[in-house]
Amino acid sequence: MERPAWAPRSIDITVPSVSRIHDFYLGGSHNFEVDREAARKAMEFMPGLPKITQANRAFMRRAVRFAAGEGIDQFLDIGSGIPTFGTVHEVARAARPGARVVYVDHDPVAVAHSEAVLAGDDHADVVGGDLLKPRDILADPRVERLIDLNRPVALLLLAILHFVEDADDPCAAVAELSRALAPGSLLVLTHASYEGIPLPAERAGGAVGVYKDIRNPLIMRSREEIARFFEGYDMVEPGLVPMPRWRPEGASEDEDPYAFSGYAGVGRTA
Repeated sequence: MERPAWAPRSIDITVPSVSRIHDFYLGGSHNFEVDREAARKAMEFMPGLPKITQANRAFMRRAVRFAAGEGIDQFLDIGSGIPTFGTVHEVARAARPGARVVYVDHDPVAVAHSEAVLAGDDHADVVGGDLLKPRDILADPRVERLIDLNRPVALLLLAILHFVEDADDPCAAVAELSRALAPGSLLVLTHASYEGIPLPAERAGGAVGVYKDIRNPLIMRSREEIARFFEGYDMVEPGLVPMPRWRPEGASEDEDPYAFSGYAGVGRTA
């Protein structure tokens, strides 16, 4: 397999990557055949995976515009993935010019491509970091340069927590990040769930099995389990709901049934 110029030498391009599979679902070009093969296998069980991914991006755009409308001009996007059209900094600045954004991801391809996209942008940067090491993220010089933790921040955890197993205590990582946020900050979150998928759980479980096979387990949590991540937050209306039902800009009934797979919510620190 020929290594493209944008692929860092440090990555093994024979091993599928969650970020690159996600990029494939969105119609991106920063993925390899090994990623496409894994995505196609998952889609054999759950053909609506691209629709779910698109619904996640649409929610992100609505939530970022909401945050900007609330006066927030700082965004910390952890698990940001490979940039595609309509990124956080583009959406935020359309509503609030000068907004500052830091992207964080542990995938070297996501980081390398983000660096290329953000070159020369003094108000946005990218950090190679791990959600499970919140202190390292918050202490990174690029985060300290752009994010003033004494003012409200929008913390984005979109489609990342369902890749963290319970044994790694994702609630503790979210709580540590939350403690660093100023009053009035927002937690913007999406999470996969068997609830709402227009398929029997056994069949959807086949797609989950594909992720397990590539050593990136997909943890499907219930609405009650997902709500735990918002402990200490006041939920913004309409609360924790299927993605298309969070402040829709049109009739959510017109959405593809797969778009309702998983939950989205925004919480505000007191």
